[in-house]
Amino acid sequence: MTRLEVVSPGPLTTLQDLGRPGHAHIGVPRSGAADRPALVLANRLVGNDDGAVALETTLSGPRLRFDGPAVVAFTGAPVPGLAMNEPVEVAAGVELAIGTASHGLRTYVAFAGGIRAPLTLGSAATDTLTGLGPTPLRAGDVLELGRGAPRSRPPAVVNPPARETVLRVLLGPRADWFTAQALARLTGEEFTVSHRANRIGLRLDGPRLERALTGELRSEGLVPGAIQVPPDGQPILLLADHPTTGGYPVVAVVHSQDIALAAQLRPGARLRLSAASA
Repeated sequence: MTRLEVVSPGPLTTLQDLGRPGHAHIGVPRSGAADRPALVLANRLVGNDDGAVALETTLSGPRLRFDGPAVVAFTGAPVPGLAMNEPVEVAAGVELAIGTASHGLRTYVAFAGGIRAPLTLGSAATDTLTGLGPTPLRAGDVLELGRGAPRSRPPAVVNPPARETVLRVLLGPRADWFTAQALARLTGEEFTVSHRANRIGLRLDGPRLERALTGELRSEGLVPGAIQVPPDGQPILLLADHPTTGGYPVVAVVHSQDIALAAQLRPGARLRLSAASA
């Protein structure tokens, strides 16, 4: 079986699959790939099941040394010099450097046969909130690939990372906690992703969203894409490693098909939110 030595890990490279759904009632978020369509596409390109374990990089990726041959696919944020969105054969002895994305934030690297990794609650996803799953890659780590059996897999549909992003949102469930002016600002003005952004969520800088109700809210369940508004009025858009509950009112939720676009936004990226029907 082919092994990969991590020569250098990149800023944050994690093992990801489709996560561990069904455990929110015990406080465990689903986690998994932040850009799920990109992970699925990478796996299908190399003939894996959709949820096979792959790598998720952040801005730039690792340098890997192969002790045997492998078939690899790169999707998500494009990296100059890599053949994106197609299977690539890598020979034994090659040292592969996954550089910095030209735009977007997260690149996915899938290997035929997937990465062999221990499962926690049925998943090998690295959850940066709870600490479940493998630790992020470190120099000297060795990854072992499974045995890949080449097979034809229909491509997944995936959108490239957008340079200018508009995210569709569904208002509520606590839109009534905000003034009419705040709701108009939410979908009418521009926001910027702050430097306080990670797999848990994105803090957005922009117009302050004022509340119509100022009381305390009991903790409520959260989902990926929920937009919470803390007392400072600056919204937080939750991503893959979000907590399962929270006490800030949720003014809106990003449409499920647009969460992958949000996951590719870098600090400093500008975005708009557009009201959408269910």
